[in-house]
This record gives sequence, structure tokens and C-alpha cells, in this order.
Amino acid sequence: MAARIRGVAIITKRKSDEAKAAAARIAKMLAAQGVRAFAVSPLKLKGCDELEPDEVKDRADLVFAVGGDGTTLKAFRTIPGNLPLLSINVGGHRGILSEVYTENMERAIRDILAGRGFYDSRIRIQASLASGGNGNKNTFPPALNEILITRADMSRTPTVTVKVLGDEISHRMDGIVIATPTGSTGHNLSLGGPVLHEGMSCLILTPIAPVNKMPQLVIPVEEIVVKMSHKAHIIIDGQENYILKPGQEVRIARHPQDVRFLRLQKKGMRQLAKLGF
Repeated sequence: MAARIRGVAIITKRKSDEAKAAAARIAKMLAAQGVRAFAVSPLKLKGCDELEPDEVKDRADLVFAVGGDGTTLKAFRTIPGNLPLLSINVGGHRGILSEVYTENMERAIRDILAGRGFYDSRIRIQASLASGGNGNKNTFPPALNEILITRADMSRTPTVTVKVLGDEISHRMDGIVIATPTGSTGHNLSLGGPVLHEGMSCLILTPIAPVNKMPQLVIPVEEIVVKMSHKAHIIIDGQENYILKPGQEVRIARHPQDVRFLRLQKKGMRQLAKLGF
């Protein structure tokens, strides 16, 4: 880690008293070390200035996400810039993205303030679609884990067309998952897809219930165009849901800005260890 840390923005799991209590402890500890703590709206902490997400990049050097993996995913989507983020698992389930747990939180923060941390960069992807005939694009929020495109009408199986690397594939199936290496342990794994090392630069295409057997594909990070013959949902990191019209083309490409996790321990296959393998 580089320069001295002057300010830390804290974002917590919504409606979690446990996460809010942990955030208050963190703010008190930071203040004792001469580091200013900011509460990211709607969080309110005694003695801390409240910031809107778009103000964080100008006021803080680090972000602490206090909650589960969902809190971490949301923090990366809502806070602009590539500020390093420490994921603290408080009230979450597996905490696959987390670096720190409640029991070692204070020690970890002391180590970070002493400069004993390093950055772990991860790629993200982003979907966009053409709007009208003027060439403008509607852009969806970036995804760290995956983009899921799935049928909206459960009584009809659509044809999914995928254009990638100069080829076009069309199959009848329920939908498709486009996952990053970070997201390989999410929907992709549940559907039988491979687990990849998080630091790799590639994508996984995982079909959902194809009528004709179709394998999962690991491909270079290239633009992917997906179209479904019927109305569909596009879901970003399992949290944000939008509707696609029949035949609407979705373009998925690497987001120009990677995210940076703040880490304390080096691990070969971090996500597999978190899954208990």
C-alpha cells in the first residue's frame, strides 16, 4: 500500500443492526488512529459526516463494505472510481468475497493502517443495448460477478442467439449466464460451470437448461452480443433486474475500470477455500 490513509468511507448492509454496530466500532477505532470515517448514505453514524456515493471518491482513500457479499457487490456498483475496498463479513452467509470477519476486524484494521495490505484487481463486465434508431446506448450498471439473461415467460422456451469471436450460436434454452472469474463460484457453479482463478482475464458462458446439450464455454474477454426471441430479464449481480424486449440485442463487454480489493493474506484459490474445498 502507498500513502497514509486519511479517510475511510463505510457502507453497510441495509437494515442490519449487526452491521451498523460493527460500523460504529470501526469509526471509533479509525478516529483513535487519526483517520476520518465517513458514513455512506443512508447509513448514519454518530460523529461521522454523511456522504452520497458520488462524493466518496473525492473524500476517502478506502472503502469498507460491512455486511455480506451482496453489500460488497453493491458497493462496487454504487461508489464511482477505483477506490480500494475492504470487504468485512458481518451478518453475511459464506462471505466468499470477504477478507475480514468480525472476530479479527480490529487487528486487520490496525494492519491496514500500518500499511500491511495489498491490492487485488478484478475485471468487471457491463451490458448495454441500442436505443431507438439514433445509435445511442442504454447502459446497465457494471457487474463484478455475472450478468444473467433469462426468460420472463416460464411457459415458453425462447431461442437464445449469442454472437462472439466472429461466430453465432442459436439454441432454445431458458437463458444464459455471462460470468467473470470472480463470479465463477456464483450462478455459474450452481449450473455446473467451472471454477476459475479470480485473477484470470476471461469470461464464462453458461447456458441455462438448453434443449440440445450445449457446453459451458471459457472465452477471452471479447464483446458478446446476446438476443432472446421472447421477453426476458437481465439481472446484474443477482441484485438489479431489468426487462428486455423480444429480439433486443444486448452487448456485453469488459468495463473500462477494474475493481480493487484490499487484501491482507495471499491465497492461491481464495474462492475455493471459502467454499470449503
